[in-house]
Amino acid sequence: MECQRDLFSLPADQHYLNCAYMSPLLKTVEAAGVAGLRRKANPAGLTPSDFFDETEQLRELFARLVHTTADRVALVPAVSYGIAIASQNVQLHGGQNVVIPGEEFPSNVYAWMTQCQHTRATVRLVERPRAESAAGTWNTRLLEAIDQNTAVVTLSTVHWTDGTPFDLEQIGQRASDVGAVFIVDGTQSLGAVPFDFTQIQPDLLVCAGYKWLFGPYQYCFAVVGDRLLEAEPFEHNWITRKNSQDFSALVNYQTEYQPGAQRFDAGERSNFILVPMLVEALTQLEKWGITNIQAYCAELSSGLAQALQDSPYSIASERSAHLFGVRVADAEQIPTILAELRRRQVYVSQRGASIRVSPHVYNTIDDVHALAQALLMAVE
Repeated sequence: MECQRDLFSLPADQHYLNCAYMSPLLKTVEAAGVAGLRRKANPAGLTPSDFFDETEQLRELFARLVHTTADRVALVPAVSYGIAIASQNVQLHGGQNVVIPGEEFPSNVYAWMTQCQHTRATVRLVERPRAESAAGTWNTRLLEAIDQNTAVVTLSTVHWTDGTPFDLEQIGQRASDVGAVFIVDGTQSLGAVPFDFTQIQPDLLVCAGYKWLFGPYQYCFAVVGDRLLEAEPFEHNWITRKNSQDFSALVNYQTEYQPGAQRFDAGERSNFILVPMLVEALTQLEKWGITNIQAYCAELSSGLAQALQDSPYSIASERSAHLFGVRVADAEQIPTILAELRRRQVYVSQRGASIRVSPHVYNTIDDVHALAQALLMAVE
């Protein structure tokens, strides 16, 4: 796969290695958003079918991305909203526990902390091993933490601070063995790493659209497994009810829902600006191919590991190609290091004790060389 930088509007002198913070917009996605604004400027041409047709196209595209069916896909505004599908329907009680990796993203933690406070259940945080190359050890500890009292196991596909990969198949199987609800947050990798919903079989998969899916902010997907598919939605809006396509009959209140996971859709899901943008973004991802994206990122990231040999920095050998952490012995140096990087127009993030690097197909080996040079200069 060749570099795709010409499809974006990134400045030529900028080294943006920060897709895990927020992806840049493709030119075509930006154009779709502008067209949506113009459509809203004069809404006379909007018809009832416009509230449904584009969202169904969006469901289909995301379903193909994660190898499931469109009727399992709900359209929600944020990961926290998607997590609430489970947290509002899983009734914890004293003596039970919820297993979560340490330093997990807060949107996948706070709902369970609140539930546990109310019910005297326990959040069981499985902390990161000290060793740098310890992904296997962390997975083992997660498996050991799941027991007969575990009600929920929830984690990301890869850790958001440094890209540590989790063995979703083994952890999901262990959760199933004890009857625990299994939740996966794919925000940090879906769109850059292949994912098969039918193989992993989580009870719930959530994924924000503004990172590796190249979409706008405040749009998210939730894929619902069999156990939760007919659960009670916590929001009740008109468009999720049966026959909502008939605007003239909305005064005839319905007790039945639209089929599948649509019952969990957020109100005003038919956003005439955001939805076309995500449709365009997912269409481009499909053209590129997720395996090609991962291979491209792997080639770039291997170059950085070589460039930082015999330096104060370390990169774990067990890491994701599209998102990984660079660590330095004294983490208090990181703000100073990042200031030097920004001065050189190299953009990454600090997450926890890691300098988080997240390349994509708009990056070149020159961007990686600029990062390596800036990192080395910052500790001279």
